[in-house]
Amino acid sequence: MADLHVRDIAYRHGDTEMLGLLVAPAHAANLPTVVLVHDAFGLNDDMVEIARSIASRDYTVFAADVWGNRQLPTSESEIGPLIGGMVSQRDEWIARIAAAHETAAAQPETDGSALISLGYCFGGASALEFLRIGGSVLGVVSIHGGLDLLECDWARAKPGSTVLVCTGALDPMATAEQREQLLSGLDGAGIDWELDLYSNTVHAFTSKKAQDSPAPHVIAYHPRNAARAMDATLRFIDEVFAARAL
Repeated sequence: MADLHVRDIAYRHGDTEMLGLLVAPAHAANLPTVVLVHDAFGLNDDMVEIARSIASRDYTVFAADVWGNRQLPTSESEIGPLIGGMVSQRDEWIARIAAAHETAAAQPETDGSALISLGYCFGGASALEFLRIGGSVLGVVSIHGGLDLLECDWARAKPGSTVLVCTGALDPMATAEQREQLLSGLDGAGIDWELDLYSNTVHAFTSKKAQDSPAPHVIAYHPRNAARAMDATLRFIDEVFAARAL
């Protein structure tokens, strides 16, 4: 793997202190950048591994800390209130996502005009919501994003972005109706999209924490489709950044 530079970056929105992580090739400057938005478990080692993998392809990655103070919830009793708090205070939720993008864009390793948002689960919903309300990014990748958290008015979205959605056909948090509503909104906003739909696959299929799920009809690890989603994500990132460079 390429020699990588890793550093914490403190940022904030209102009274919330956040501690993101920047990963970039050593001596990087002004590189296309992926803003990585974590799943419900926060900016943990799994997210850092993803950030390092993408950065090794000669990109900068800024991993956001949406929960603040680098919280790493581990149980539903912790996770539920965090997600519920964001959904019930949608302006606060999106402001934290916007703060991550603004912080990423301000770093010397970053080309602030060349950003892609990549999110997992809650992070996938976050990246799509940021785009929906007019966030400026070249592209968005949502991997088993919670489409049930999205609002449906795409009137403020800026055309010209492109979206990749990787999701399970049996995901109860991204039903066929919810997928269709999302794609209709993207079409109406003039946003190019790709849907990678995996059979016999439910929510959180990339998460190794879901290998022994007590509710496999809701969440379950699917290694083959986890690999497919990562391959699709890397291809998408390369394509979007290459197209901008032309």
